[in-house]
Amino acid sequence: MATIDGRPALYGISLKQLEDLNAARGRDAISKLEEYGGVTELCRKLYTSPTEGLPGTEKDIAHRRDTFGSNHIPPKPPKTFLSLVWEALQDMTLIILQIAALISLVLSFYKPPKTEVGNIDEEGDHGWIEGVAILVSVIVVVIVTAFNDYTKERQFRGLQSRIEGEQKFTVIRGGESTQIPVREIVVGDICQVKYGDLLQADGIIIQSNDLKVDESSLTGESDHVKKGEGSDVLMLSGTHVMEGSGRMVVTAVGILSQAGIIFRLLGATVDQHEEEAKKRKKDKDVEEGIVANSHTPLPTTDGMNNVGHEANGGKDTTKEEERVSHGNKEKSVLQAKLTKLAIQIGYAGSAIALLTVIILIVRFCIQTFLIEGKPWDPYYSNHFVKFLIIGVTVLVVAVPEGLPLAVTLSLAYSVKKMMKDNNLVRHLDACETMGNATAICSDKTGTLTTNRMTVVQSYVCGDYYKTSPVPHSAPAQIVDLIVDGISINSAYTTLVMLSDKPGELPKQIGNKTECSLLGFVLEMKRSYQEVRDKHPEETFHKVYTFNSTRKSMSTVIRLESGGYRVYTKGASEMVMKRCSFTYGQGGKLEPFPIAMQDRLVKNIIEPMASEGLRTICLAYRDFVPGKAEINQVRIDSEPNWDDENFIVDNMTCLCIVGIEDPVRPEVPEAIRMCQRAGITVRMVTGDNINTARSIAMKCGIVTKDQDCLILEGKDFNKAVRDQNGEVQQDLLDKVWPRLKVLARSSPTDKYTLVKGIIDSKLTDNREVVAVTGDGTNDGPALKKADVGFAMGIAGTDVAKEASDIILTDDNFTSIVKAVMWGRNVYDSIAKFLQFQLTVNVVAVVVAFVGACFIQDSPLKAVQMLWVNLIMDTLASLALSTEMPTADLLTRKPYGRTKPLISRTMMKNILGQAVYQMTIIFCLLFLGEHLLRIDSGRGADIHDPPSQHFTVIFNTFVMMTLFNEINARKIHGQRNVFEGIFSNMIFYGIWIITFVSQILIIQYGGLAFATTPLTLEQWGWCVFFGFGTLVWGQLVTTIPTKKLPKVLSFLLWWSYLPKTN
Repeated sequence: MATIDGRPALYGISLKQLEDLNAARGRDAISKLEEYGGVTELCRKLYTSPTEGLPGTEKDIAHRRDTFGSNHIPPKPPKTFLSLVWEALQDMTLIILQIAALISLVLSFYKPPKTEVGNIDEEGDHGWIEGVAILVSVIVVVIVTAFNDYTKERQFRGLQSRIEGEQKFTVIRGGESTQIPVREIVVGDICQVKYGDLLQADGIIIQSNDLKVDESSLTGESDHVKKGEGSDVLMLSGTHVMEGSGRMVVTAVGILSQAGIIFRLLGATVDQHEEEAKKRKKDKDVEEGIVANSHTPLPTTDGMNNVGHEANGGKDTTKEEERVSHGNKEKSVLQAKLTKLAIQIGYAGSAIALLTVIILIVRFCIQTFLIEGKPWDPYYSNHFVKFLIIGVTVLVVAVPEGLPLAVTLSLAYSVKKMMKDNNLVRHLDACETMGNATAICSDKTGTLTTNRMTVVQSYVCGDYYKTSPVPHSAPAQIVDLIVDGISINSAYTTLVMLSDKPGELPKQIGNKTECSLLGFVLEMKRSYQEVRDKHPEETFHKVYTFNSTRKSMSTVIRLESGGYRVYTKGASEMVMKRCSFTYGQGGKLEPFPIAMQDRLVKNIIEPMASEGLRTICLAYRDFVPGKAEINQVRIDSEPNWDDENFIVDNMTCLCIVGIEDPVRPEVPEAIRMCQRAGITVRMVTGDNINTARSIAMKCGIVTKDQDCLILEGKDFNKAVRDQNGEVQQDLLDKVWPRLKVLARSSPTDKYTLVKGIIDSKLTDNREVVAVTGDGTNDGPALKKADVGFAMGIAGTDVAKEASDIILTDDNFTSIVKAVMWGRNVYDSIAKFLQFQLTVNVVAVVVAFVGACFIQDSPLKAVQMLWVNLIMDTLASLALSTEMPTADLLTRKPYGRTKPLISRTMMKNILGQAVYQMTIIFCLLFLGEHLLRIDSGRGADIHDPPSQHFTVIFNTFVMMTLFNEINARKIHGQRNVFEGIFSNMIFYGIWIITFVSQILIIQYGGLAFATTPLTLEQWGWCVFFGFGTLVWGQLVTTIPTKKLPKVLSFLLWWSYLPKTN
């Protein structure tokens, strides 16, 4: 018989039997499990130990992967470059251009009968050049667009891979608890599941402590499902652990798990599915999947599948609906705004283009057939094609195709850079939305503080230990109770390990509050591991896990002498209210009346809290058969463990400890930066109000002389709810503007506050709210927020899934960096918009006026393609890669409803447009006299390019190029060259564009409708171009405040998306 590491290679249960087991539900699953001999027998059949786990050898893991599949769903193959080229070719403007160019080409080769009309020979020689030039330009534009899409998709697949690679799960291998990458989980692994986990594989429960799971992503049912050996044994991938903890044996991974099956149903075609089934049958390898490994929502953008809600098995949220539009494509608020702008300008451009074509055709027909009385000749069809091309030219210059590209480039560039600043962006829109943030609702623990907790004070047996928490004078039996209570009544995945390097602090693994308590045990020269070895998790009788309602945790164990003991720890005020006894001097048991509790609050808890310490109370209660002491409960039968209020009551208080979590040294300055930037920082915490106030003052969120509100959750609810308990916006509006600290708050309070600020219409530009969260119950607030930040270190999987950005260092200063990058994105788009609209206004007016007055456009179609598509693509890259500066944090945020184009920007756009149109029209109508050259007006359709019109084209490009430097500043700054050499991409592209223009003018010839210019003529073109910089200084001098608001208001009102 073949063996693997000394065990049989053939498992005691087949893949098909495991599939049948995973397909069963509820009581059927329990019956099915019993058919296989129960969970212990199932583990034996899979050659795994319920307590020791898998041995973890490479051979064993590889064999399991080959037999049962890997925990990986291969991503959908990326679009090929050719498919992206095909998509780019679907652009309507490019299609019109291609049709016009083909018609032009066909007519150029068409040889009508020889007539006196036109120069047919010249047409035959050169007529084809314009059509070919337009087609070549279209090909270049398509390749550039496809290449940008291709690199963008590759970048986000790389980001997706990083998110997957960083996801880990806790398993037991070789008797040791260890964290492994999600894709390394195999069938037979023993996984430790806990509150906040997103399950990564299907499994059967071995042991559970008050385990409740949210299966709404699979079933749509919002009620949490209680899991346990006797109720529901099946744990399903893609579901969230909302309460409790436990262990499960993995029975299905990857495409055979529940999430994998759903992904397969969501996206695979019949052909794909059949092909994959054949492949799996052949070598049992993983089949081609739909989305990505680990059932995690991926960063998405236009052009990529949005699997954020698919990863929840079709579950969607309001926030996701806002993001996801046609075909599961994500559009940010800014992109939606700009897309609508492009559409509106497109309508206007189409109208002007149509009008231009009609005017040209009507004028030509009247002039040729009525006034001159000439008969129709096939040669005239060339004129009509030319008129159509001029009309398309107007449309081309009117539509700002560069805008979506500028947004994509700016966001992609920023996302890449933000990763270095510890911001892992999951949703692109969060990047620019953060630039508009007006309020940040931040957690305290780990975000404002270091999240390295230490017990620094204690109150035991009537003695207050301030300098050192070790209760050296407490009786041994009380210390034993404290040590047992801490060691047993905390997650066994929480550990304090000595550092490998001498002199370094011990390493804290797991819940930091519990780590501080375990550290307290070690300081008392005791071993928490010895206690845990004596009381393994599977011996626990009942566990009431911590949640936001209880604000405490309790564990029930059996006593050796018979009966049960309940250990409780939690928020001091909450646990003390449930205590009726305490230990006084010398370990004497005493009653613990309310008056004594109030004294303790005033003399012990409040002084601790005022120093910023978190206070935790430890207590216990015994249920014993036979004779009971005064603080014990006599029982004849097993208590009703579901009656938590009875079980966790009349307890005996053991001690109160004060836990220090120091403020991060860099946080006060970061908060001052936020305040200078016009962002209000609020602290929302579950801690005691005095602790919260102390930390808020140390951070600078509140100051002594500031008129602000610091409320507890219960007082906040009284203030914002009516008599029926409903939240009223008008009541909230009286509270939130002054509220700076919300203490003892529940996740519902946090959600209510965030929703209230977002919905409020108190401020003109509306509030944009960012929220930080790390717990499972922070999910609703994170989803409701405009930008949700999850903690990368302390955050649960549920919180990360609900978030937009993950802080990989859990540090508030990283949020400030996100604000800076967000504002930089917003400004980059505004810079490009200022540049682009100036080009569009000038080019459209010039083309239209030329058509009306000289029956020709001074700027040819191929020249416009260069200006509008090629140069704007380069300009979008140049202007969207500016690095953020500290100046970005010295202005107020824009808010939710302020127009993207400010009055300053509109002043710059119109000011530059006036200058450029004045120069171009002077050159158009007076250029031959000023420059002593032949006029290009009235030239025949097949006449060679003129120096006159070449000078106009060159001057326009020079003015556009120099105006690109002006566009770097949008807030009225005079020094437009500041920082220009710090952006190599900008000046590199500017120089490349300038050199390309020289080559086009001197060597473009018939293809670009240009003729070489003299040095003097070049001097005039550059002089007029440089004049835009001088003119920009004059425009800047005009006071913006004296300009009518209608300048920006009228232009934007028609298409600005109205915000709810």
